Amino acid sequence: MRPVRSVTYVSSRSFPLSYGLTPQLRGPPRHVNLVPTCQSSAAVHYTDAATATATGLYYIGVKDHSRCARDRPIRRHRSVSTTFRLPEFASFREKPSLTNHMGAAFKSSLTRREILRGAAIASGALLTGFENLVWPQVPSSGQEGFSGGRQLGVVKFTGEPRIEMDTVIGQELDRRLLTDLSTLTPEDPIIPTNNFYIRTGVSKLLEDKKPWTIRVGGLVEKPVTITQERLEGLAKPAGTHLMECAGNSRNAQFGLMSVADWTGVPMAQVLESVKAAPPGKRVLVSGFDSYKSESVSSIPGASWIFTREELRSTGAFLATRMNGEALTRDHGAPVRLLVPGWYGCTCIKWVDEISLVDENAEVTSQMQEYAGRTHQQGIPKWAREFRPAFIEHAAMPVRIEKWLVDGDIKYRVVGILWGGAQPVNVLEVRFNPEEDYVRVENLHQTAFGSWSFWTHTWVPKEKGMYLIRLRVKDPVVPQKRLDAGYYLRSVEITEPAGKA
Repeated sequence: MRPVRSVTYVSSRSFPLSYGLTPQLRGPPRHVNLVPTCQSSAAVHYTDAATATATGLYYIGVKDHSRCARDRPIRRHRSVSTTFRLPEFASFREKPSLTNHMGAAFKSSLTRREILRGAAIASGALLTGFENLVWPQVPSSGQEGFSGGRQLGVVKFTGEPRIEMDTVIGQELDRRLLTDLSTLTPEDPIIPTNNFYIRTGVSKLLEDKKPWTIRVGGLVEKPVTITQERLEGLAKPAGTHLMECAGNSRNAQFGLMSVADWTGVPMAQVLESVKAAPPGKRVLVSGFDSYKSESVSSIPGASWIFTREELRSTGAFLATRMNGEALTRDHGAPVRLLVPGWYGCTCIKWVDEISLVDENAEVTSQMQEYAGRTHQQGIPKWAREFRPAFIEHAAMPVRIEKWLVDGDIKYRVVGILWGGAQPVNVLEVRFNPEEDYVRVENLHQTAFGSWSFWTHTWVPKEKGMYLIRLRVKDPVVPQKRLDAGYYLRSVEITEPAGKA
């Protein structure tokens, strides 16, 4: 028997819970009651150990006994403490030899049938640090082999919900806009502000006519107040930067990710306006966080704690403009924090206070809410225990083009590469678990902060379902989401490559 240890389930409120483990979904699982093992103001934790008694595909189901859980697969774990939101299901294939590394553990030889049966591969990764580097330029048009051809259409990805992209829905904490990545091109990599993703909308309680100020205080000798006008006078072009929600997933067609051109004031410059008292080693950035309506999906709170070095080394800045225009209210107007290379949950909107705090500062409610999605070990109590919410190297296809070239059907895969802090030497792709990875044909890497584009000619010989997965061929490059198959996408080919 091989146990799946320390599986932790997290909920925003307490429920009577049970979990069950069943192979191949043959009959209902025998549910075992769970009791809370840890409770905070933001979450309740339930922990137990599930045991697999035979090799095969398993589902771990959690019931809250007040609503029916929906199947949503997550990756298999062993000897790794991991946090998930309720209700969730896990699918995994046990192998005779496993390591304790989360990514390596997921690299089991799942067959296409098993992965499709389990549907989407879901979340999780550990993210580590970065430094600013200039990326090597590898010019390529990506059109090699398609010259003189005619594009017949685009093959849609499967296993993803058909939702309306580039459209605002909901209000306040439940407001969303998902960016349509399927039309991205290297010639136009910046997302218009109206199509830039929204994870949380502006509060109906936020006054837009009152003069905006930011108080800089806490453990400082003398607090100061910075006006919006002062910030706008100091603002300078800050470059093109990508932002990705830590909860970006297949269920959102990975549309919680966008790139914009920003203008702002470096946080290092802002912090120079005050003299810190000796204990003030960390920086708490807070934003307006009162809402008229209660959320069904989020916890109120808009604050994050950083070290001064994290803010300096990342080039973090207070943004005042986006794509050449003043910030819109949904994007944090009049001022928001942007931390290049970090997940969007750290990029606080509607910033109204910056406080210097000591090493004993507790994590904020926002840090608690996003602990699982920024892949902390459990939910740390102290800010000093919180790992940087860096975005590691990631890549995925965004479009599968069907072409007719010299009488032959061919497919052109267009994708993006983002995250990380160092150049990628080799990006590889495969189209099914049974196949070997091959080098992506055309990769044009851009400077740190945005996304890079790649293309690959694909010649599927048979009809059927294919699973497209990428990896960076470099063992020292952090890429745990790629290792976990997080950005895997599936597509059905109804007309194989070859003579039309």
